[in-house]
Amino acid sequence: MARKTPGINTGSMADISFLLLTFFLLTSSINTEQGIPRRLPPPKENTEEIKIDINQRNVLDVRVNFRDELVVNDEIVPLSQLTLKAKEFLENVENSPNLPEKESKYIDNIGEFYVSKGVISLTNDQSTSYSGYVMVQNELQRAVNELRDKISTQYFGKRYDNLDTAQQAAIRKAVPMNISEAPPVDYNQQPAQ
Repeated sequence: MARKTPGINTGSMADISFLLLTFFLLTSSINTEQGIPRRLPPPKENTEEIKIDINQRNVLDVRVNFRDELVVNDEIVPLSQLTLKAKEFLENVENSPNLPEKESKYIDNIGEFYVSKGVISLTNDQSTSYSGYVMVQNELQRAVNELRDKISTQYFGKRYDNLDTAQQAAIRKAVPMNISEAPPVDYNQQPAQ
């Protein structure tokens, strides 16, 4: 008669495996994709179209065509120049009549500050590549970040990222990110103007 071999109790092994799995899930970090930070407009309360009258000098018209070429105020501009154009537009150091108006506002932690009324209007072609879209967004974000760094260094002696939350809020009021994004259009089928 053959001897029976004793079995191994594996019930506790399953418990240990489950605890290890739980531990690694809770302690590991999962990289999440960061989106493009933009303030979305509030939802429409009625279906009537509301016209907002904006002085044309306060609008920087940025269009990206189907070949990912930039057209800034009807002038083809290389991507490398977009940050500079946006900064010149938003900053308007010499208070040029062709660039945006400025409005004097009192900002906590800063005092009286002339805030630009400039708005960057971004329109993409339906065939614009995603990478082209993201590169344009990055250049516009870089322009705002550089202006914020400049103002924060001027008023607080350090870069925007190193400021406390109250100081960062003041800088965001001084240099707002006013980017208006229109729905994509098909520039090939636009009527001639």
